[in-house]
Amino acid sequence: MVWSIFVAAMSMVSALLAMHDPAPTSGFLLTNVDVIGRRPTGDSILQISKPLDRQRWTGIVIHDSGAPAGDADSIHREHLSLGYKGLGYHFLIGNGNGLGDGVVHVGFRWNEQLPGAHVLGPHAAHHNQHSIAICLIGNGDRRPFTDNQLTQLAILVGHLQQQLRIPAKNVRLHRDLNPQASSPGRFFPVANFQQQLLD
Repeated sequence: MVWSIFVAAMSMVSALLAMHDPAPTSGFLLTNVDVIGRRPTGDSILQISKPLDRQRWTGIVIHDSGAPAGDADSIHREHLSLGYKGLGYHFLIGNGNGLGDGVVHVGFRWNEQLPGAHVLGPHAAHHNQHSIAICLIGNGDRRPFTDNQLTQLAILVGHLQQQLRIPAKNVRLHRDLNPQASSPGRFFPVANFQQQLLD
């Protein structure tokens, strides 16, 4: 009797939660990397709904999510609660806690070639309009990012630099643009990352 009531109650709660769950974000997976060395192609970055706006994109900004876990849906909901029009980043790279380790999620803003909502501060309008936002899932002040995340980040940034002719000096960390931010955190391997940028 007790188990029957418990099962019935759980079914009702699940049904109620499903009715109130927001619609999933648009976007698609660029690649799912389980083995380091399997690489996405530059062409996969261009397989988007709108034509690539080569005049708009002049920079790239690297972020962390500030939380140990997350995926496109959870960050989308968080950004909606902050008053943004959905997921503010163009790309997410998962750490295995929510979004698979090394999985690159292409957000609706990249798919539709829309400005981001990712930089605060005095020059926020310019960077949100003209910089591609890449967010690593995790908190870089608490622990290092995974090898797969960093490998995929280097590959993705390299392809974007090639396709859009973005110089290394225009690939920045979020904290470089907003002194109040620490993102992508103290564990982000700055020197190693900068060595991999295309000159």
